[in-house]
Amino acid sequence: MLTERSTAPAPRSDVSGSPRLRPHALGFPPLLAQSVAAISPTMTAVLIIPLAFLDAGQGTWAAYLFGTIMLLFVVLGLNQFARRSASAGSMYAYTARGLGPAAGLLSGWTLLWSYLFIAIAGLSGFSIFSSQLLSTLGVHGVSPFIFFAISGIVCMTIAWKDIRLSSLLTLLFEGLSVACILGLAAVVIFKHGVSLDTAQLQLKGVSLRGMDFAIVICIFSLVGFESATALGGEAKRPLRNVPRAVIWSLLITGAFMVFMSYVEVFATRHSAASLGSLATPLSTIAAAYKVSFFKVPVCLGAMVSFFSLTLSCLNAGTRIMFPMGEHGFLHNRLRRVHAKNMTPHVAIAVYGVIILVVAFILHASGWTALTIFDDAGTLAAFGFLLAYFTITVAAPVYLRRLGELRPRHVLIAVAGFACLLVPTVGSFYPAPPWPIDLFPYIFLGYMLVGGAWLWVISRRQPGTLLAIERALERSLEASAHEIALDEEQQHRHHGPERGPQVSPAPAS
Repeated sequence: MLTERSTAPAPRSDVSGSPRLRPHALGFPPLLAQSVAAISPTMTAVLIIPLAFLDAGQGTWAAYLFGTIMLLFVVLGLNQFARRSASAGSMYAYTARGLGPAAGLLSGWTLLWSYLFIAIAGLSGFSIFSSQLLSTLGVHGVSPFIFFAISGIVCMTIAWKDIRLSSLLTLLFEGLSVACILGLAAVVIFKHGVSLDTAQLQLKGVSLRGMDFAIVICIFSLVGFESATALGGEAKRPLRNVPRAVIWSLLITGAFMVFMSYVEVFATRHSAASLGSLATPLSTIAAAYKVSFFKVPVCLGAMVSFFSLTLSCLNAGTRIMFPMGEHGFLHNRLRRVHAKNMTPHVAIAVYGVIILVVAFILHASGWTALTIFDDAGTLAAFGFLLAYFTITVAAPVYLRRLGELRPRHVLIAVAGFACLLVPTVGSFYPAPPWPIDLFPYIFLGYMLVGGAWLWVISRRQPGTLLAIERALERSLEASAHEIALDEEQQHRHHGPERGPQVSPAPAS
């Protein structure tokens, strides 16, 4: 697969000597919470559905349904890897095993960009709803810098302390937030007796062009489902639990967004202001249905949900940094593990500070918290799209190398690639307003920096890519061995259970 000379330098450490993150720490619920928190269904309900409504109107619920189905093809390709191997920063390793270490490194570089800006969006959302909550209590004028610092520093502290604590908090916070929103939705549905909104179900006034643009927004609302793979090295029974977390996070959040888009359109049908003009639709709905007491729990739920969003992105991003530091693309210190907490504490500190610094710079430049939220999400979307494109192509290549490629795998890859073209084209046509029209070129510049750095590394140390490939193979073998031991222990404690069998993948 590679043509590097056989005099490749040895990896920085062998598998046995590599620092260890906490093994077997996360079962299915915390892995599911990681992906759900990264998708952040609360974010969609409180801020994004009005944007989709501007284009889709009565078809907003259908746009979210189509977006969920389209991304399922990407998940099916991604899970071809997740069912066969697991390690820290797995999606980076997945792409490397399918398309080679150079593509893997650039995929990891892309995901660092995406998690960075989604984490910044989380800081902004936390600031928006913290300010709104304090306003209801009569406190005004608190600087977003304060909220950024509180959320960022607490996230770094929790991520440094224990991955299990991080996962439990994301599960608790996102669960409470969704419960508050569903409580308000129940009031809307049952306030005047259950009735169907036929205008929505019949898609009245919906145009194909409007649906096209709305689906772009809906797909961007659903990105982040892959983040559970980044914790593969710390998961219990990862070949079973990680792919389940990935697919169920998409299905659960997709269903929630379909339902909430229906509810919000229904609830604002007769309001003075259109749903598309509402900055905080749930607060308006609570007032319209004379349940204003829901404003406080919804604000609190949104605050903790956006906090969880930043925390989940911090955890996922540092698990991408960890192997990239080990393989020489990033500084070797990023692979250090805290002796007691067994967390990548240096990577957490570096990534967390970068997140805070970028957020501070944007706000100091005159961007409001809401503008930062919108633009950070748009910038992150380009990285997710590229990462999803590469994993979709890598899956059939990887299966072919294993001798397991079937026609259905090719069809899934083609369908996934075609579906990803929809938001890609929608990001460029029609041309967005300034400065959003510059965002693709900013992302391109970032990717060129990563590609140039990879070229410099390869020139300085010929054979680096081959060394990385060998390190990935050793990591895969060690991972398969540990997973087999974990499965054996589970078998001994609980008896035989049907599930994927573990065997090391053949070397490339």
